[in-house]
Formats: sequence, structure tokens, C-alpha cells
Amino acid sequence: MLSFPDGLRLTTARVPLTTETFASCVLPPVVCYFATAFLVLLPRTQPVRIVLWPITAILAFRAATSLDVGQPKPDLLNVVLQLSMFYIAVRTLEWTVQTKSLIRMARRSSKQNSVLDVLDLVFNLRGCGWDWSQGLYVPPETHPTSSRLAFATSNLVSGLKHLFLCGVVHSAVQSFSPKTFGSVDGGTIFDQSLPPHLRYLRSSIVATLGGFCIYSTVQTGYELTVVLCVLLLRQHPDQCPPSFDSPWRSTSLREFWSQRWHQWLRRLFIFGGRPLYLLFGRVGGVIGAFLVSGFWHHIALSAIDPSSEMWRMVLPFGMMGVGMIIERAVAGNKTGGWMGWIWTMCWMALWGNVMVDGCTRAGLFGGSSILDNAMPLRRSIEQLVRAFDEYLHEC
Repeated sequence: MLSFPDGLRLTTARVPLTTETFASCVLPPVVCYFATAFLVLLPRTQPVRIVLWPITAILAFRAATSLDVGQPKPDLLNVVLQLSMFYIAVRTLEWTVQTKSLIRMARRSSKQNSVLDVLDLVFNLRGCGWDWSQGLYVPPETHPTSSRLAFATSNLVSGLKHLFLCGVVHSAVQSFSPKTFGSVDGGTIFDQSLPPHLRYLRSSIVATLGGFCIYSTVQTGYELTVVLCVLLLRQHPDQCPPSFDSPWRSTSLREFWSQRWHQWLRRLFIFGGRPLYLLFGRVGGVIGAFLVSGFWHHIALSAIDPSSEMWRMVLPFGMMGVGMIIERAVAGNKTGGWMGWIWTMCWMALWGNVMVDGCTRAGLFGGSSILDNAMPLRRSIEQLVRAFDEYLHEC
């Protein structure tokens, strides 16, 4: 009988992340990821990629299920680990089924450099400058591009502003219910002691604040990373386009999800939705992409709370796809104006309640805040939110 190679053997218990376990569990799938990226740039390498992918998938699954970073809840490092391994498995699968080699269309130099091409492919999640990013919307640049220093400085200032916004909004969310969804133990945003109209008004406010918290977190991380890429790695500002385009201005669900919200995982979700596209055409592709998005977010929450229920992410994200189909069937591509904005915000609020409720039940918003050490400001936010919450309960 053939024995299963020890390097691919799946473990039944999680072990702490150490230098040794990093080298034996995390590094192998990352190496396979880079190797597949190199191979997909070369012609006639698909047979090799087909052989390599099952090994990559098993190694990624092993890393995601066998390691425990061991941080206090909410354990965001475990979230990063599990999402990274899932991303590696799916993206290398896409590269495996790719019949033609990928081509980098935009280079800062006329000379081809295979090492730089591989690095750009690995870290360029949106595909800016590649032949596989057709249809990608790139938001207009809002930072000065006259020099690297001016661009980096503007991103730094904007990143710090969004960091402050994240702290304010996060503190406000926690202040609504410090002992339930404002804590690491988690809880629902739906207060059953309130009548339905006030209950959903309160939950919608919390959901909106939660959305802005996620937006500002992603924006902060990206803009501070841009500063490092431009100043240390000497990347050109053209290689670091904006992530968001004022999503609160969206006048259709299509505009929100395909343009104004970040497009970092666009390719992953489209590829994941391809089976339903092949079965049901465009409608299946749209629904499939959003279902994969829901599963992606479920993986993130399950890293924080293993008891998280999948439907709490898959249902609301799937309904975003349903909303886009309804929107197209009713108005075609003409959705817009103030009526389009009202439609978009109402649908986002309706299912955003379910999304954010799933996050708060897992304890996502229960971690520390950037304002924890700024006691006077945090106290003012807490007093304002609690006064409003008491007013709702007295109505």
C-alpha cells in the first residue's frame, strides 16, 4: 500500500504558529503559488500546472486548518491566514485552467523582466496592466501624481484620516451595546425590546456604521501600504490606483459593486461563479459570483468564531446578485438619479442588516479601537451614542 507523503498529510488538531510550523505549513503553499505564477507566464506549461495544483490545494487546506495564531479574539491574524490560503487555492486553480500564457500589458520599462512580472502577478489582485483584467473599473486618481513624494504624502494624510474615522465609527458601534455585539463575545444588532420600526431603525444605523468601519479599515490599510510601495519599492503612482470611488454616491447596485466598491477580489468571485455561468448564463454568473463572495466572508468569520452560520453571509450576498438582476430586468442600464440612489441604499440597508448582524454575532467588532487611548474623545462618542440609544428605548 502506498503511504501518503508526510508533507501532505492533514492534521486533526491545530498547532501554534512558530518558526518551525511556518516553514513546514505556510511556506510550502506560498512557494507553490509563486511557482504557478511563473508557469502561467510561460507557454505550453498547463500539464505541469495541472499536476501542481492538487498539491497546492492540499497544502493550502492543511495550513488553513492546522495552525492557530493564538491571538485574543477577534483573532484577525487567523482570518488573514485562512483567507490567504483560500485565495491561493482558488487563484492557482484559475491559472491551472488557463490555456494561454498571461501577458503583462503595461510595464514601466520596455525590457521584459520575468522576476518583476511574477511579483506583479502575485500581488496585483485587481490585474491592473494585465490582459486578464478586461472590464475592470479603475477609479479616477484623487492624489497628486507630480512626484512620488507628493503622492506618498497625500496617501499618508488620507490614510491617517481614514484611520481616525475607523476609530470613531468603531467606537460608536461598540457603544450601542458594549456587553453584546460591542464585545468579543458578540451578539445580535436586533434589539427585541424595541418595537419593529425602532428595532430596524437602530439596526440599520449600526449596519451603516459597520459598513463605514469596514470601508475605512480597507482604505487605511491600502493607502498606508501605497506609501511604502512608492517610497521604498519605488513604484510609480500609476501602479497604485485608488481602491474606492465614493460608494455612498452609487445610484445602482451595479455601480456600487462593479465600480465604487473596491475591486480587489473581483477576479476571484467571477471565476468562482463560472460554473453557474456555464449552466444558467449571465444570471447564473452574477448569482454565482455573489455566492462565492458570501462564502469568502463566511470563511473570515469562521476564523473568529467557528460556530458562525454560513447562511448569514451567503444569503445577503446572494441577494445582492438577485437585486442586480431585478434592477436590470426593470430598468436595464438606465438606473440612476435620486430614485436609483434611494433604491440602492434601501436594498443595501435591507440586506446589510443581515450581513452586519452575522459579523457582530461572531464578535468582529469587539476588538480594540484606535481611540482606546484617546479617552476624552471616546467617552464623548460613548455618551452621545448611549443618549441616542436611551432615547429610542423611551419612545
